[in-house]
Formats: sequence, structure tokens, C-alpha cells
Amino acid sequence: MTPHRSGRLYLTAPPARLTPHEVRIRAFDARRRGVDPDQVREFQARVADELTELHRQVRVLAQENDRLKRALRDWQTMHARECRPPNDGHW
Repeated sequence: MTPHRSGRLYLTAPPARLTPHEVRIRAFDARRRGVDPDQVREFQARVADELTELHRQVRVLAQENDRLKRALRDWQTMHARECRPPNDGHW
């Protein structure tokens, strides 16, 4: 993190991604009046499953984005060859 002129900090890089595995294995300190550990583990499992699905969707969308970029580049290259050069006219 780097200080901004206003004195507040801003991140210079995106924070590390939270993985489903990290969510599943995270342990918490016991407290006198803690929460039900089974409920915590169930919630962790749900969050981890959601992260797994979101990571899968990001991968699929990134692949689709790459495919579309390649297709656009190919289309632009094909049509650029068909265009007349700018100095090919009568003037």
C-alpha cells in the first residue's frame, strides 16, 4: 500500500484472491460464548462452493473474451486487405 496525498492509503495491486480451499480450512479462535462450529463449517462449505463456481465462470468468460478478440482481429485483418489504399484514387 502506498500513502496518497490526502494521507489515506490506496492499494497498488489487487488483493490476493480468496480460494475455496482457504475458506474451507479457516479456523477461528474459541471464545467463551462462541458460535456453533457445525454451522460455521456448513457456512464455510457454502461460501467455498460459491467461490468455486465464480472462479469457474471467470475462467470461462476469460476464454470467451480471448476467442472474441482473436475473431475480431482476424475479421479486421481480412477486411483491411479488401480496402483500397488511401493513395490509390484519382486525386
